[in-house]
Amino acid sequence: MKNWNMKSNGEVDDSAPLDVDHELPASESEAAQPPASADSELEQLRGERDQYLDRLARLQAEFENFRKRNAREQQDYRDYAIAEALKSFLPILDSLDRAAKSDASDEQIRSGVELIDRQFHDALSKLGVQPIPAEGQTFDPNFHQAVQMEETADAPDNTVIGELQRGYKIKDRLLRPAMVRVARSK
Repeated sequence: MKNWNMKSNGEVDDSAPLDVDHELPASESEAAQPPASADSELEQLRGERDQYLDRLARLQAEFENFRKRNAREQQDYRDYAIAEALKSFLPILDSLDRAAKSDASDEQIRSGVELIDRQFHDALSKLGVQPIPAEGQTFDPNFHQAVQMEETADAPDNTVIGELQRGYKIKDRLLRPAMVRVARSK
């Protein structure tokens, strides 16, 4: 019986001599390839390195192009995003132009200006812009800018008694604070 380099428990016995008579022949691919020399291995590694460097350069160029394209698209968005908002103001401008060219009486001009004022507020409202309530409200430094303090007994302390310039907010963000006069108790 031949020695198959196996121990009784199924493990390979490294100390036993090899059975060369029963060893399988090398495959054709193994036989066709000569052992790799240090030079060919070095050339292979250089080739891989060159491929990786080329890939890195291409990825960097692609990323730079993406960054430039993205910056250009953002600038275009900023430049033209206001176009939709401005379209809602064009009818108001048309009304102002017609009013400036008309030979109307004072009462007709007043009603025309009131109409234009309503159109303007409607256009702002469609864009999410709302006036900040001021007169009669308690002074809120988040929405009101106190321009003047007035001593009076007619209103409670820290109450807005006059609006000098209307304030606006867009959705929940302050666009411009209301400039107000605030009551101070005597």
